[in-house]
Order: sequence, then C-alpha cells, then structure tokens
Amino acid sequence: MSIPILAITLGDPAGIGPEIALKAMAGVADRLKRKEFALLIVGDPGALDRAGRILSIRPPTPVDETGIVGLTGVALLPTPQTAGNIRWGEVSAAAGEQAYQAVVLATRLALEGRITGIVTAPLNKEALHMAGYDYAGHTELLADLTGVRDSVMMLAHGAFRVSHVSTHCALADVPARATPERMSRVVDLTLATLRRLGLERPRIAIAALNPHAGEGGIFGRHDIDVTEPLVAAYQARGEAVLGPVPGDTVFVKLRGGAYDAVVAMYHDQGHIPVKLLGFGIDPKTGHWTVLNGVNVTLGLPVIRASVDHGTAFDIAGKGIADETSLIEAIDYALMLARPCAS
Repeated sequence: MSIPILAITLGDPAGIGPEIALKAMAGVADRLKRKEFALLIVGDPGALDRAGRILSIRPPTPVDETGIVGLTGVALLPTPQTAGNIRWGEVSAAAGEQAYQAVVLATRLALEGRITGIVTAPLNKEALHMAGYDYAGHTELLADLTGVRDSVMMLAHGAFRVSHVSTHCALADVPARATPERMSRVVDLTLATLRRLGLERPRIAIAALNPHAGEGGIFGRHDIDVTEPLVAAYQARGEAVLGPVPGDTVFVKLRGGAYDAVVAMYHDQGHIPVKLLGFGIDPKTGHWTVLNGVNVTLGLPVIRASVDHGTAFDIAGKGIADETSLIEAIDYALMLARPCAS
C-alpha cells in the first residue's frame, strides 16, 4: 500500500452508522485529497444512498476488491448481500446480518494485508443476535474472526486512556475474571500500545476493585492479594505501573496528567469517566451534541478503532448524528499504524 487504507464498516444500517460515515468522509476530504490516507467504506450501498439523500452528500463510487489496490481518496466496497428494506431505528435480523457481513469482509482484508486497519461504526447487539451471531459486541466478534481469545478493550479520549480487565459480564463475575494472568495481559498490551503511540516510558495506574482499595482488607482482599503483588513485579522490572489506586480518585489523577492510562477492573468503572468527558450535552434539551471518544481493541493481529457510542436509533435518519468520534477513531487508527519509534 502506498498510503494507509482504512476500512470503515457501516455498522447497523438502521442506526447512525451510514450518516456518520458520510459526514466523516466529508470532514476529512482535504486530507484525502492530500493523500494522507484513503478510506474504504464497507457496507450496503442502499443504506449509504439513503443516508446520502438525507445529508445531501454523494456516496463514494462502489468498487470490487480489485479496486482496493492503489486506492486513493474514498471508495465503497459493497457487502455480499444487500440489506433490503430496513427502517431507521428498527431492530432487525437483516440489519444485524449487514453489520456482521461488513465486519467479516473488512477483517479478512486486514488479515490479508490489503488494508491498514478497520474503523467500525456502531452495531446493535440485539440485531446481531437476531441474525444468529451470538457475540456481545464488536470486540468479541473481532477476537473470534482473528483467532484471539484474550483481546483488551481500551477507551480513549485524547490523552485520557482506559483499558479494561473485564467488559461484558455480570458485576458478580468480575473478581473471578480479574486474575493475575488476565491483569498482566491487560497491562502488557496497554504498555505496548502507549509505546506505539510514542510514549517511551508510559505510566499506568491500576484501579482498585474495591472501595478504598479494600481498606486494609475490610472491604475485600483482591487489591491486596492480587493487585499489589502484580504491581510490585512490574516495578521490579522497571515499569512505571502503580496501584491499586482507589477508583474514586484514579481518573481525576489521569485527567490531571499523573498517568498515561488507567487499567479499570470492569465495564462501567472505565466507561463512565471516558463518556462523561467525551460526550457534550445541550443544557437546554439534555440531548447529546458532540460525541468524542474512541474504542480501540488491543491484542488483535489487525488495527481496530471504533466510535465510543451506540447506534442512536432515536436520532437515526434525522441527519443530526455527530461524526466527531468516528473521525477521532480514524486518527487513532492512523497513529497505531505508524512504525514504532523504538
């Protein structure tokens, strides 16, 4: 590839994916003209045409797989099957099938080295399940498609980065999943990713599982028996890994620049602070305005970044969906695609 080629999968065609894909395409048009990178939108042409009519944005020209070679600018690679008549904001098996097909196609191209990385628009888990694909989300689907069993979810908003020990599981199951082996995997991948982003000596804090890091064992011993020895082992190897840091202060310190990333123990512990910072709210209406933040999957043999929000069925088809998170995901994928400085 002469320039990086990023595939944007449209996600659920009943959601805002087609709209934000076209808006993002328009938003980076100058960079595409300068041939900084190329975009290959992967999904159903009908869904993109429908969004284009709403936005008055002309969709890119469809190509087959031979059209990827030497791609500059932007093109559309159709999925093998068409979506048919899908309504905005409606959960359906047909929409879930389309979202699945786009991810499968883009992943194959990435594994074959024909594209640089994948940027995903949001899919709907219920629609995915209705289509017969029992995955909790993109992270699990991509792990299965690439043969990886221990990938890691990192959310990022600028320099505010949070990796997760566990994600889509019941809160009661978190302690059993937060083993030394899993935590080490998360820390190792986070360190490697931060170095790839240009940080020579990354600083990571591990968030405590229990209130006040267990308060000397009064509120549980996981932080004392599991996290403390793990942190000591990393520090003995010269890594700037700290913890356990109580969850009610660790993200304030991250925001203040004390760390380059935090390792969260469970889904909501890590998601809430990133989305609180990244989502803009109109105080008059209470509606989301700007959606910032990126979801990056670590540990895959391919680069994958995603928006940090859902399908937003309530506003799909209205032309008001914000593309900021998708553009931020494009930028993150390009940063990860750069050769390591070391």
